[in-house]
Amino acid sequence: ADGSERRGDAADRDGGRAVRRLDEWDAATLRDRAADHGTPLYVTDPERVRENCARLRAAFPDADVRYAVKANTARAVLGTVREAGLDAECASAGELRRALDAGFSGERLHYTAVNPPARDLDSVVSWWGDHPALTVTVGARDTLDRLRERGYDGRVCVRVNPGVGAGHHEKVRTGAAAKFGVPIERAAELVADAREGFDVVGVHAHAGSGIHGEADLQAHREFVARMGELARDVGELEYVDVGGGFGVPYRETDDPLDLEAVAAATRDALGDVDARLAVEPGRYVVADAGVLVTRVNTVKEARESLVAGVDAGMTDLLRPAMYGAYHPVGSLAPDADAREELPVTVAGPVCESGDTFCEDRPLPSPERGDLLAVGNAGAYGYEMASTYNSRPRPADVTPDGTVLREREALADLTRLEPAAGADGDGPGGER
Repeated sequence: ADGSERRGDAADRDGGRAVRRLDEWDAATLRDRAADHGTPLYVTDPERVRENCARLRAAFPDADVRYAVKANTARAVLGTVREAGLDAECASAGELRRALDAGFSGERLHYTAVNPPARDLDSVVSWWGDHPALTVTVGARDTLDRLRERGYDGRVCVRVNPGVGAGHHEKVRTGAAAKFGVPIERAAELVADAREGFDVVGVHAHAGSGIHGEADLQAHREFVARMGELARDVGELEYVDVGGGFGVPYRETDDPLDLEAVAAATRDALGDVDARLAVEPGRYVVADAGVLVTRVNTVKEARESLVAGVDAGMTDLLRPAMYGAYHPVGSLAPDADAREELPVTVAGPVCESGDTFCEDRPLPSPERGDLLAVGNAGAYGYEMASTYNSRPRPADVTPDGTVLREREALADLTRLEPAAGADGDGPGGER
């Protein structure tokens, strides 16, 4: 990332810019935020979220566009999404609660849980009393029975397993995984059953996450076509929801997704149905709206690599360790352009060999105290953060310094635990 401010023209502010690369973030601003709030640190730009929402609305003007809340649940992000006109797709009761707290009304809420725990269903049904227009998506006949037991007779969408998966990694290709939805060949039967006691408003499927490239797009077309056939078979629906998973270019050389082409292919594959199209983008809304800033604390020459040890790790950004995911990494050092470029391995402080952000990546020669930026961290970055190794989670701030989420303190790690000896089992207690 260089020191120039490159925020784009008026078209960019209206969502015209297809991707925000790491080198478009203002390095001086990121250094200032790290000085103010410490590291590791997430920096999230709500204005970029708004731009991405605008682009989605333009590409799908006649569709229901629903933000997949699990990608980033910061209240400021949810508020920006709501103001931009997107609905909220929530995968848990906690996400639904966050959306309600962010001001979403019931008709803009879609609860799409997988194998929902009893306590989640209890919460959702209790909130339904005040928000009767919310929709519950079910992926099993058993879930219908559990809703009936709780007195729910409201809006229902049936989740289908289309038998076609796509995405950047096998762990996120949901379209053919048995845990997601009812097999499409049994879907019409379940829709008919659900109509006995519920208001069935839609059918739903999701192929996977990080869909990018012709192979993924072909799989996307195939499963959307199957959903169109199902909609024509069952009739009387408000919408056909074909999920999201629109990919973003994580590598510097990747082209941005041609969103208009994806939208056109989706409409063409769906065919003529008497229902609205619905999509559920998550990653596309927030990925390039966030970066993770981390500080180099150790530089060492290993046997075959130069290692830059940093204060962020897999507890702050799990995707590289979990999926082998590529994230761009750049130096924020003011003199970065003048330094020799070397192959550098950027490693975190967690006691796991997988705790690395990159291996032998060409970077300016690192020095202790340097700041590095990890790009495209706005989606599934903070959301997947953990306190493994008893490491508090980082703060999250906007470019202008507004705090979205405060940094956890060491004391927060034990806040929910009984005091030592309080129950007789701690140090010094009776045994």
